[in-house]
Amino acid sequence: MLATEMGTFSVNNLSNPLVAELIADATRLRIGLLTLANGCQVVDGGIDYPGGLEAGRRISEICLGGLGNVGLTACGPVSGWPTSVQVHSSDPVLACLGCQYAGWNLSHKWEEGAFQALGSGPGRCLAQKEPLFAELGYQDQAESTCLVLEVDTIPPVALVDRIAADCGVRADRLTLILTPTGSLAGCVQIVARVLEVAMHKAHELGFPLSDIIDGSGSAPLPPPAPDFLTAMGRTNDAILLAGQVQLFVRGDDQAARQLARDLPSSASRDYGRPFAEVFKAYNYDFFQIDPMLFSPARVVVSVLDSGHSFSSGSLDLKLLESSFGVAL
Repeated sequence: MLATEMGTFSVNNLSNPLVAELIADATRLRIGLLTLANGCQVVDGGIDYPGGLEAGRRISEICLGGLGNVGLTACGPVSGWPTSVQVHSSDPVLACLGCQYAGWNLSHKWEEGAFQALGSGPGRCLAQKEPLFAELGYQDQAESTCLVLEVDTIPPVALVDRIAADCGVRADRLTLILTPTGSLAGCVQIVARVLEVAMHKAHELGFPLSDIIDGSGSAPLPPPAPDFLTAMGRTNDAILLAGQVQLFVRGDDQAARQLARDLPSSASRDYGRPFAEVFKAYNYDFFQIDPMLFSPARVVVSVLDSGHSFSSGSLDLKLLESSFGVAL
């Protein structure tokens, strides 16, 4: 049985108050609010409004379905780097895979163009559009919901209507939070996925999700970038080259030792260059990149049954300097 199957809580009811607080503090957080023709509330986290780090921190906790804590700290994996993002969840399976993972493919085409995005957040638990939810054994019910989209354009109303219908809520009870990759809020919410990418890779490696009990992670917050490609490269590199994660698991030592060995990004065939260079080498086709690359630089797997811990991977400050464009 998965830990998520034992819970009777609603991730949407946990996160909806966080959404309300974000909206109430919009002016102080320098984020914008827009109501679409169908009543959907859109939060602009960095398109026409500057947003900021605190907005990104709060959005990250919303993305975790209210099941995680995200903090900004001066103490992080890279000594001397001033700002890092720390994440913890006592239910990392549901928080990271059920909510935070950008697994809902959202697209809409019309005569003038097309819109494409991947949806994150607690709304995924209502829509149940991904095969992963059959494995998680969790289904939520709520009258209001939220999705986070890493985009710099407002979704078309026709797509928003479909999202609301798939979630089983009225459009005026749906909130979409938009965080462009290059924005400060977007940067924070991407780096705050350091634990999520470890969870996703552990799942891809076949480690039993029911054996993952707790988890935390941290990664340096990269400097701002002048363009999308650089921003995407730096936010990914923060995790791939300098992210650290600790997972607390049940089971035998052999399985934990193998997980620790296979989990770091350095185990991927595409490791060894800044992410922007890897992306360019594949002609900007994201899906050609080895999916095993997306994981933290260093991991520690601690076994509750034996008290033993196994670690693997290391921080690559030389590559991180190349990506961030600053001496570390």
